[in-house]
Amino acid sequence: MLLRTPGVYRPQTDTWLLAAALAEAALPPGGDVVDVCCGTGALAVHAGLAGAASVTAVDISRAAGLSAWANCRVRGIEVEVLRGDFEKALRDRQFDILLANPPYVPHRRGQPVRGRSRAWHAGTDGRSFLDRLCGRAPDLLTPQGTALIVHSAVADPDRTITQLRDGGLKAAVVARATIPFGPVMRRGVPHLVAQGLITPGQQYEELVVIRADKTRK
Repeated sequence: MLLRTPGVYRPQTDTWLLAAALAEAALPPGGDVVDVCCGTGALAVHAGLAGAASVTAVDISRAAGLSAWANCRVRGIEVEVLRGDFEKALRDRQFDILLANPPYVPHRRGQPVRGRSRAWHAGTDGRSFLDRLCGRAPDLLTPQGTALIVHSAVADPDRTITQLRDGGLKAAVVARATIPFGPVMRRGVPHLVAQGLITPGQQYEELVVIRADKTRK
């Protein structure tokens, strides 16, 4: 059970897919972990319980930061909560493990993005956050750090992998799951079809977890 402040998006299948990928990644315990776009802090909790040396949670939402702090503290996990855009909040810091369930749902041009919708809306192609995250990931990782990023296939996993590799990381899809469209995706079907991101009549999406490793040269 996770405490959730009003206005914070409830963890969905993508969160649990990423949590499972973290458990299966066989990463050594005792590292410094950052949960980007932390929401309720579900991933920060998983990292803390798995033996992280330190846990940092970042979100633009004050309510999300409060939820993450509460969910970690009730489990005895010390957590540093940072509010704001991840690039400004983290600056030049580095982590052994970066976890991210960022906004990735495409939305039509001119559609307002406010409140809870900031947790999922990400530009007309779903890449407005992902592109920035992929660009910064190499700098946010320690010399042998690992990033695990989850998003929908409608936001172009191949582009994510290419951008991460261009940054010098070893990247590949390590987990997949196919699920029915939820309410947010169903509302966006006309835009997704018009952009060629899904086929007419499509009712399912594929989620992917991408692992990116920084290796010493």
